[in-house]
Amino acid sequence: MSTTTAPRANGRVLALAHHAARVLLEGVLTRHGVTFHQSVTLRAVAAAGGSIGRDELVGDVTGSLKTDASVVSGVIEELTAAKALEADPAEPARVRLTDTGRELYEVTSAESAEISARLYGGIPDEDLVTVGRVLTLITERANAELAAGA
Repeated sequence: MSTTTAPRANGRVLALAHHAARVLLEGVLTRHGVTFHQSVTLRAVAAAGGSIGRDELVGDVTGSLKTDASVVSGVIEELTAAKALEADPAEPARVRLTDTGRELYEVTSAESAEISARLYGGIPDEDLVTVGRVLTLITERANAELAAGA
């Protein structure tokens, strides 16, 4: 599709791109027995250096997924039961990745990165910067409306 015939960005265009990419990601996750929520939770722990306070993790994932804290707590319990996360023996209020969890995160991240490379490949960097800036602004505005009780 050339840029002269491209649709103007709106919620539908954004949703179509999100859902098409998410289906590809879900394929990766399903092959490894991981749900989307579990993947987001593992990513948050990995991004925190492999260990994070349980309350901080719940807040991070709740904010990312716009879901209830009880759902995220359930996901943490699922990952703990699957031996992907464990309580940090030095600080029981923290959870950390196990070797299994780290491996799962690394494998699914690598496979997801391959998909992203195909999807984003060939798009000029200045276009990606513009899209990133616009989507960040839309996210900030939506989060502000959610915080205001809209």
